[in-house]
Amino acid sequence: MLSARNQFKGTIKSVKLGNVMAEVIVAVGDLEFVSAITRTSAERLNLKAGDAVAAVIKSTEILIDK
Repeated sequence: MLSARNQFKGTIKSVKLGNVMAEVIVAVGDLEFVSAITRTSAERLNLKAGDAVAAVIKSTEILIDK
């Protein structure tokens, strides 16, 4: 169980593996969250398009521009 409050259930839209990092795009309703994680983590989780996942957002700040 995670202590983070900001958890959004979604579906993986794509996973792009690089040499060291992986870009994972998660669709949550009309929104898309983009996450950069290590390639090792993506492989250990066996992430692939169509998987149901939770996007967990843990941040100390949110910047807003107008």
